[in-house]
Amino acid sequence: MTTTTSSPPLRALLVDDEAPTLAELAWLLGQDERIGEIYTAGSGTEALKALDDHPVDVIFTDISMPGLDGLALAKVLARFADRPQVVFVTAYDEHAVTAFELEVTDYVMKPVRADRLGEAVRRVVAQRAEKRVTVVPVPDAPADETIPVELGGVTTFVQRSQILYAQAQGDYARLHTDRGSHLVRISLNALEERWGDHGFVRIHRSTLVSTAHITAVTVQSGRCKVSLGDDIALEVSRRHTRALRDRLIRSAAR
Repeated sequence: MTTTTSSPPLRALLVDDEAPTLAELAWLLGQDERIGEIYTAGSGTEALKALDDHPVDVIFTDISMPGLDGLALAKVLARFADRPQVVFVTAYDEHAVTAFELEVTDYVMKPVRADRLGEAVRRVVAQRAEKRVTVVPVPDAPADETIPVELGGVTTFVQRSQILYAQAQGDYARLHTDRGSHLVRISLNALEERWGDHGFVRIHRSTLVSTAHITAVTVQSGRCKVSLGDDIALEVSRRHTRALRDRLIRSAAR
């Protein structure tokens, strides 16, 4: 199943709770020159964790899996600002209508044939090419971002717009919402770079705050603080006070 292509190879994530099926799918896709890096996951939850470390172009996923199944995974991915394409690889055809309502790229039945899988890859490549031509970024109207978090061994999801502030915790970051906090495997520096254009600003070397949730800025005895509602007050370091002031002025001027 070899096809010559001038486009960059696809980065693929394969998801299936059955190891032999996962290995076979990885082998088949590994023969296709249109496929580059291949990552694997044994569940929907593992897939979301893998996406934190390895952004991909396409996810080939089973539907029937314990916990977060393929349909639920696709619904989560649909909320991503830059979501990978999804190809279902399943032994059951009763989910086909639901699958295409989720705008998946293809629906491949098991047992998987090499030629049928090749056709699915062709459709992924074609859709990627079409997206590059037709998608026009819309400034000042960024899509919200969905962040998978774990709580008591259960994966839940929060929106970037729900996050009040984030604090550094070693190589991790703790995200604070009005309902609690969540530890995620990403550094505060990485979050600042990723969310800087979405209203988040550094107010301390260990704190990143959402300007959308700032309700007051106070200065007492030369020390600046920001309030997030009635119950949260965060100190702004002298180093970051001017940058915060300039950011708030720019936001108010829009």
